[in-house]
Amino acid sequence: MSDTSFTEDYLADALSSFRAYKKLADKAIAQTKDDELFLKLDEEGNSIAIVMKHMAGNMISRWTDFLNSDGEKPDRNRDMEFVIETSSREDVIAYWERGWKSVFDAIEPLTPADFSRTVTIRGQEHTIVQAINRQLMHYAYHIGQIVFLAKHFRSTEWQSLSIPRNRSAEFNKYLDESGDRSADREKQFDVGVDFAKKHKG
Repeated sequence: MSDTSFTEDYLADALSSFRAYKKLADKAIAQTKDDELFLKLDEEGNSIAIVMKHMAGNMISRWTDFLNSDGEKPDRNRDMEFVIETSSREDVIAYWERGWKSVFDAIEPLTPADFSRTVTIRGQEHTIVQAINRQLMHYAYHIGQIVFLAKHFRSTEWQSLSIPRNRSAEFNKYLDESGDRSADREKQFDVGVDFAKKHKG
């Protein structure tokens, strides 16, 4: 496999992973009631809205002018990302979408040639792969928190976003019958959600 082919495969996988994680978070957030978006389990915890605001702030800072300026922008106020100054679900989601737009606007145009470059985050040099992986891990961590909180609030009303409990064998059979063994992360997520919908209860 050529370096160019490897880079293209990596980029496609990274993009499908970002899209799958966003979809996972969006489907969890969509199940919450408006007040639940702002609830904290305790004084030290974060609400779903706070996690969303922090992620969006990070995204806007990291991905704006990605190839040319440090990922920690001078105008970023990270501490304020953990303070919610709105009770509007629409405001929180609009900022969240702005953050994700920054991600895809930066990553989608990348070419194999760009992977020979380096970028900095807080003055620390990163390869393009390191920078992408760093953020992918960060977002996965926080999206796990969003899903946990949403599932906690919805309790028995929760609509599973993965293989339902005690249904692994059925899911494997479902995959065999559907013939969909794609390695694309977003497609894998969609198949899991589709199975969960068809096998509720």
